[in-house]
Amino acid sequence: MHRIFLIFAALCLLSGPLAAQVALPGVQVPRVGDVIGPLTQELDRRLDRTARLADRLAQDRLREIDRFVRRNGDLVERDAAGDPARRGELLVLDASPAMLGRARAAGFAVIESGEIEGLGIAFARLRTPGDSDLADAERDLARLLPEATVSADTLHFQSGVALSPPLAVTSRAAAAEVSGAGGSAPVGMIDGAPGKAVPVAETRGFAQGAPVASNHGSAVASLLASAGAGPIRVADVYGTDQAGGNALAIARGLGWLADRGSRVVVISLVGPKNPVLARAVAAARSKGVVVVAAVGNGGPAAPLAYPASYEGVVSVTAVDGRGRALIEAGRALDLDYAAPGADVFGLNAGGKRVRLRGTSFATPLAAARVAHALASGRNWRARLDAEAVDLGRKGRDDTFGRGLLCAECRGR
Repeated sequence: MHRIFLIFAALCLLSGPLAAQVALPGVQVPRVGDVIGPLTQELDRRLDRTARLADRLAQDRLREIDRFVRRNGDLVERDAAGDPARRGELLVLDASPAMLGRARAAGFAVIESGEIEGLGIAFARLRTPGDSDLADAERDLARLLPEATVSADTLHFQSGVALSPPLAVTSRAAAAEVSGAGGSAPVGMIDGAPGKAVPVAETRGFAQGAPVASNHGSAVASLLASAGAGPIRVADVYGTDQAGGNALAIARGLGWLADRGSRVVVISLVGPKNPVLARAVAAARSKGVVVVAAVGNGGPAAPLAYPASYEGVVSVTAVDGRGRALIEAGRALDLDYAAPGADVFGLNAGGKRVRLRGTSFATPLAAARVAHALASGRNWRARLDAEAVDLGRKGRDDTFGRGLLCAECRGR
């Protein structure tokens, strides 16, 4: 459709000059086909290159996940959908004691059962029988407990990278000016923990060894702070656990942040759809929490990103300094906003200022705008829509969502 529109536009531009020249004696007028032919060929070449790049990004993502699973085979295996998850563990929602009894009789061991604090979601965590394959065990348990919701504890990955040290200094005053007046609603963050150079109000661990300072968590927290968001609380769902970033840890972190009064929660992580996390997001939203999540860096051919694609989550993509969508930006079910995600500057775990790239780093900038809008006491969505800079096709689109937020934000 896009190709047809471009060809039509080219014809409209050419038709005026060609018609004006056709009546002039001795003037050789080029045929429309002679002009349009090369144009359509060039468009085809560009579309083919874009499609090949999108496919390569998607394939690179699959290879990276495959290497991760092989390197961490003692802790990670694939679930029934082929997604990486915690080895030998399944999650069950809506299971009665009698159902858990049936599961025990079939060889499943109940590791723990209870509620996700702050969200009131009852769950059980089960160990698969013996040396059974996780995917087979998941299917067996789902057949055994058809009334319950069974899933693996799937993993989520950070969606941004630190590049070379910056060559220029970005003005902190500019970031402060963009953040606006009127304060900020309390902000929570689910990621790795930030380093000491990024002071936050509180940090709690939800993984083995947590909290542990990480480069990714430090960068996200420093971007929130530079955009004037706060107070900031952090749920570390990675720690030293190679199977960290799992759905249950994220759900628990979300419950803690909601219970501690965070009105905006930033999740710059991407994973597959998971019923436990979907339920947790819905419960947090019912408490008035706005969840803001990255679409990931798997490219436009990657699967839909979660939690960005759960209902009601504010999904964020990234653009470069010229307002162009990052080629590696992933997809969400309903894209909400874009924010700067290239040549963005933040702090690593050691407090060093680094250049950043990825949708991970656009997300805290957009979340800061949500926090300021909430603090204003007005309708936060209407305020964001009013300040968003429309890019691409007029109105909301699948590349930039409702528009660009925090256009001048570049970190500190």
